[in-house]
Amino acid sequence: MRDIKLLAPARDRETAFAAIDHGADAVYIGAERFGARAAAGNSTDDIVEVVRYAHQFGVRVYVTLNTLLYDEELERGVELAHTMFGIGVDAIISQDHRMVELYRSMHPEQGGVFHASTQMDNRDADIVRERQAQGYSQVVLARELTMEEIAEVHAQVPEMPLEVFVHGAICVCYNGRCYASQVCYGRSANRGECAQFCRMRYALETADGKKVDEGYLLSMRDMNRTADLEALLDAGVTSLKIEGRLKDVAYVKNVTAWYRQHLDAIFARRREYRRSSLGSERFFFTPDVNRTFNRGYTDYFMHGRTIDLCNVVTPKSMGQCVGFVKEIRRNHIVVAGTSVFNNGDGLCFVNEGKLTGFRINRAENNHLYPFRMPEGLRDGMALYRNQDEAMEKILAGKTAERKLPLKWVLGEYEEGFVLTAVVNSREYSRGFAFAHQEAQKPQGQGIRNVLTKLGGTVYEATEVTAPDNWFIPRSILAEWRREVLELIRPYVGETASDSCKACNNTACSRMHDWTKGDALMTCRYCIRYQVGECLRDNADAVKGPLYLRGADGRRYLLKFDCRKCEMKVFEYTGEENETA
Repeated sequence: MRDIKLLAPARDRETAFAAIDHGADAVYIGAERFGARAAAGNSTDDIVEVVRYAHQFGVRVYVTLNTLLYDEELERGVELAHTMFGIGVDAIISQDHRMVELYRSMHPEQGGVFHASTQMDNRDADIVRERQAQGYSQVVLARELTMEEIAEVHAQVPEMPLEVFVHGAICVCYNGRCYASQVCYGRSANRGECAQFCRMRYALETADGKKVDEGYLLSMRDMNRTADLEALLDAGVTSLKIEGRLKDVAYVKNVTAWYRQHLDAIFARRREYRRSSLGSERFFFTPDVNRTFNRGYTDYFMHGRTIDLCNVVTPKSMGQCVGFVKEIRRNHIVVAGTSVFNNGDGLCFVNEGKLTGFRINRAENNHLYPFRMPEGLRDGMALYRNQDEAMEKILAGKTAERKLPLKWVLGEYEEGFVLTAVVNSREYSRGFAFAHQEAQKPQGQGIRNVLTKLGGTVYEATEVTAPDNWFIPRSILAEWRREVLELIRPYVGETASDSCKACNNTACSRMHDWTKGDALMTCRYCIRYQVGECLRDNADAVKGPLYLRGADGRRYLLKFDCRKCEMKVFEYTGEENETA
């Protein structure tokens, strides 16, 4: 039987608790610094609370120290890692191997579990084998790998646990291979300060400036691999990761619950797989990832190259298609479809390649009254809902609870009674001296009523075994219950025992140095393929070099390696070799 982890993001303590309550087997969270989301740092005290809450359910806590460090920061990185392991985090996700090596030399007695971040560009078996030799306990694979490539990595390095992303935002280039943000805007993506170069609007041009296409040509749709979960498990994956450490609580609740339910359905059929954490969830809503932030979905190379990778219309959320314009009247819109609308919903539509949005002031069935009638809307246009007022209200309330099953056994001995709680196959017992008093009527139900009152705890009594011939006052039973519950210790699974241009430091050596003339981005994604100008597939495709021109007038040279089916983006100064 193989343990499978659903790994959910946590922006802060609140979202970590929400992820756990909604079914995460592990959460990953940023420490106060050195995380790939600089805006999502957390204090040590907050992470202590996350560890405490998580470990009750056997949920693992991973801390992200997944940026490249300046030379002078390495010891501070080691100190932070040492602190994190000291408070009980289960693993650290790292990009900078020098920090890992220094940590191990400085704290050999502490041990420490490290996972190789996807920022280390883990895209083939040779690299994964190298990570294994370097002592990493798990490898987060590149998002671009196909199902077959993932299976091949597992076949060649079967003892290395593999983690893959299954949901969320996608970087256009191989992680760790993007220097565009640093070079162009002075904000390094390898330092957690990405300026979102790929979410900007560009014109695709020929050498003489002729426009071939225009839009958000580097902005990927969001990943959704719900349909491939079972196949990923069969390919050897043991950890399924949701992206989103900058997302809010509502997003984390909805997406985590969605994948929890889909995985549990698989486990019910496939007994060789099981969840790696403890307890069970009760949901008070119907999870639906179509009703939360998304740029449109793609499985992103899961089954090879497809045309749906990029959303050229917008880098923002489009949401779910909710119908088509049936009729436009003087002050409202009539929609064809079966969707239910609510006052305050945000809708959008595509007009001449651009996204336009509007808010519903009043909804009367399929008759929608906007605050202001949107310009450019026409009969037959598709409408998308990117602000779902009803779903947001649901997610703002209590949407789930997670409980651990507990079995009570009340026994007797000569001087009194023994109360035992059985949790996760472990027994916690305490004896209580108390005179045996014959009861005038059966006491079993009364005892069960007292012992099953576990409100305010993470436990749920599923079974009570007790004699019914002795009288024990309810107040006494309640005190015994409290004392035994205090004996229970959290379950602990995997524990800590078990300069380059990219970072503005010229003194350090890096896996991926950037120097003038090197690619700003290396991508499996190909703009030629996206816009129908693939030289292999289209005999009439535009020949010669292609360029991207940003809204600020900057120009970038594109080079295509058709043998590898890769695209690279370069700075353009007019002096480069423009062979495409």
